Amino acid sequence: MTYTDTLELRPIGIIHSPYREVGQVPIQNDDSGVICEIEVFEEYEAGLQDVEGFSHIVVIFWFHKLQDYKLLVKPPGEDRLHGVFATRSPRRPCPLGLTVAELLSRDRHILRVKGLDAIDGTPLLDIKPYLPGSDDRTPVRVGWLESRKGRRRN
Repeated sequence: MTYTDTLELRPIGIIHSPYREVGQVPIQNDDSGVICEIEVFEEYEAGLQDVEGFSHIVVIFWFHKLQDYKLLVKPPGEDRLHGVFATRSPRRPCPLGLTVAELLSRDRHILRVKGLDAIDGTPLLDIKPYLPGSDDRTPVRVGWLESRKGRRRN
C-alpha cells in the first residue's frame, strides 16, 4: 500500500443553509426543524435517481472554513480535553463532515433536508442512503460520553 500526502476530492454539489458563520451551526442531532437545501451539480443529477425513496441520507461534506485543527479538543459542556478522533469536533486534520439528515423532498438536482449541520456554501462530497439494517449497531458503547448520561450528547 502506498501512502500519499494529498488526495484530490471533487465536490459533487453545494450545501445551502441559513447558517453564515461557523458559530451559528447547531450541534449534531439538532431538532430545530431548520430546512436546508443540498444542490447536487447538474452533471451528477442522474446519480440521485431513486434517492427520494429513502427517509434519511448520509451527507459527507468538507469543513471549508476551518483553517486549523487540534488533536485535543474540549467539546461543548465538557471540562476536560479529549482526542479529536473521540469527538465530533470539526477541527480535524482531514476536515470531513458527516451528518445523517432527514430527506424531505427532491426536485431534480435539489434535495430539501432537515438536520444538516453545515454553513451556507459548504462543498458537498457525497451522499449515501441511510440503511437502518446496515448502519445501526448494537450493542453500542459511547466512551467518555457515558459519564454524561441525562445531558445532551454531541
